[in-house]
Formats: sequence, structure tokens, C-alpha cells
Amino acid sequence: MKNRLFIVSALLIVAVVFGCAVSRRTKKSKEKSIVTGADQPDQYVPYLTGKRVAILANQTSIIGKKHLVDSLSALGVNIVKIFGPEHGFRGKASAGTSVADETDSATGIPVISLYGKKNKPSKEDLANVDILVYDLQDVGCRFYTNINALVRVMEACQENNKELMILDRPNPNGYLIDGPILDMQFKSGIGMFPIPMAHGLTVAEFAQMANGEGWLTNKVNCKLKIVKVANYAHDMPYTLPVPPSPNLNTQQSILLYPSTCLFEGTYLNHGRGTHFPFTVIGSPELKGIYSFSYTPTSIKGMAETPLFMDQVCYGLDLRAYDTSLLRKKKQVNLQWLMELYKAHPHKEKFFDSKLSKEMGVIERLVGNGLFRKQIMEGKSEKEIRASWEPGLSAYKKMREKYLLYR
Repeated sequence: MKNRLFIVSALLIVAVVFGCAVSRRTKKSKEKSIVTGADQPDQYVPYLTGKRVAILANQTSIIGKKHLVDSLSALGVNIVKIFGPEHGFRGKASAGTSVADETDSATGIPVISLYGKKNKPSKEDLANVDILVYDLQDVGCRFYTNINALVRVMEACQENNKELMILDRPNPNGYLIDGPILDMQFKSGIGMFPIPMAHGLTVAEFAQMANGEGWLTNKVNCKLKIVKVANYAHDMPYTLPVPPSPNLNTQQSILLYPSTCLFEGTYLNHGRGTHFPFTVIGSPELKGIYSFSYTPTSIKGMAETPLFMDQVCYGLDLRAYDTSLLRKKKQVNLQWLMELYKAHPHKEKFFDSKLSKEMGVIERLVGNGLFRKQIMEGKSEKEIRASWEPGLSAYKKMREKYLLYR
């Protein structure tokens, strides 16, 4: 009885401390009425009570303005370990940088990195765990690696007979379902599943799809417990309260990301080495063609060795671009890449990933072997988009089976 009273009292404290801000914002606008899974502790803290809990989290894992791990620890939830994804548990590592195991200085809980020596919890990692909680903010793109981490922990949970709880969060690009379906011959760390570039799902919906479509090893199914987002639909705009990674540090960058991430596969700087990545694109070789310029530099925790470091780049400034145009068309913007290819004086360099270790391979980003040739041959956007069918339409139909929100 005393334990139950403690839980009820604790939840009331959470509601007051973390819920008041949400309540105040709810009165102001429809957008702010969205309540994440984590922000509904009454829906899951009783279920976690008495269990040994592991949490896969990063800096986006918050209740109100306080970190999920700190909040649940204060409520008496027995968190025995933390798993950290790319960029680390507190989100301080650069993209692609290996992250080591550590002990969280704030709580004393051991942190096991899933972006270093291993990418999946081991049997030993889960031996003293009853349930694993996943709470990472995603941005709705195939080449954003959180969904890879999600499937790996789903596999680990199934293999070790553990339940996975997903505290769901909105997809800030949830309105967008676009791009070619990944041709699995180009499967890589930035594309592991046969989905389009922008998949139009929350992580919980994606988890249901991964189960239902047999994407886990040996087509196994992971036992899921989902805490849904309240008052959410895919077409709703959602402003992220915390940057999901060092180089997605503004709402503008997050909304442009499905389109501008393609420039990672070109011989152009896409803002890495600035404090406004994914919102500017340029090259020293475009001098005299574009008037806008910027200079990438080494920035610790964001981009230590960006392409064209300390060189003046000329190109496009999209920091003030009206992103409502993307929402209106419900398509990624291909025109920027098509324009810059046409303008580039050395077209043989444009997709040559051997020129810099900072470049990716365009086939892995786009997901097929046609795109490079289509751009080089001057195909129209209409022709390029036609080549994405019937795969894209088939995906949209398949997606319907797994939706938690409309």
C-alpha cells in the first residue's frame, strides 16, 4: 500500500513539475497540444515499477525539460543501465565518431555504447534487465540512423526474451513520404531497409512495420509495448524541443534535411563546418556563379574536418527558405541538386566520392543506381520521379497497415 501511495504521489509531482509547461502551451496553439509518449509518465511508470530497466536514450529523451533518465531515477524507477546511440547518450559526439562506454556522471549508471565496439546489446548486457525502454527522437529519413539502432535492440530483446517499450515521439517530417525505395544492393549503415528516403512514420510505427514485414534477422517478432503520442497526426507540424544531433541544430535544418542530406553524396559542402549545417550548400569552384558565400571551419563536436575547410564556398543560402513550400508539395526538393550540377564547372567531380573522405556515395543516400546517371544525363524531375514507381506507391499502401496516427 505504501509503495502504491509513493508511486501515485511521485506521478502527481511529475504532472506538476513537467506537465504544467505542456498544459500552458496547449492553450496557446494546436501544435503545442501534442504530448509525447515520455511526457505521459502515468501511462508507463507503474508498468516499470519493480522491474530492472535499461534505457536507450540520448539528449532528446526528455520529460518536460528534464532528461528521461534523471526524471525516472528521481521517481524510483530502477534503471540498471543505459544504452547510447550515435552521438552518445548525452549527444556530444560528432557524426560517425565511435563512442566509448562510460559511467553517467549525473546518475552513476553505466552507459554502454551501441556506436563503437558493438551496435547491439549482448546477452550479458541484458542478463540483469527485465525490460528495455527506447526513447530517441527521429526525423523521418532512411539515412538517419536511429531506426537502425531500433531494429538492433528489437532483435536483442527478442533473442533474450525481453520486452521493448517504445516511448513514441512525433516525426517532424511526418507529412513526407518520398524518394525511391532502397535497392537492397545498396544496403549500408545509412540505408538498411526497403523504404523511401522519407518514410512518413514515427519510430513506433516503424517498429511495427519491421516486425510485420519480417525485417528482423530470421524474420522474428519483438514483443512491443508502445506509449503513443497524444493529440498527434502525421500532417501536424512539430517543433523539436531539443536538437536531435549536433548537425541538425535548428528547426530549419530538420525540415530541409530530407532534401539537403543528398548533398552528402556530392563534391559540395552542405554546411558542415558552420553553425547552420544542411541549410547552406556551396563550393570554392562556384565562385563567380553564385554571390552568397561562407567559409567552413573545424568545429569540435560538429565537424572537425569538413569538406573545403577554411576555403570560401559559394552557392545557395536556404536559411530563410519557406519550408511550407515543401509541406505544400509533399516532396523532397530535387531542384537544388539539379541546379548545382548544371552550374558546376567540373561535372566529373560532382559525384566522385574518391575525392574526399567527407563525401558519401550518392547511390547509398538515394537508394538506387539510377539517380547519378539521371542527373548527369539531364533527365527532368518528372522522369526521375517516374522511375521511383511503382515502388513508392506500393510502399504507401503497405504503410497503412502499421499506422498509429492518421
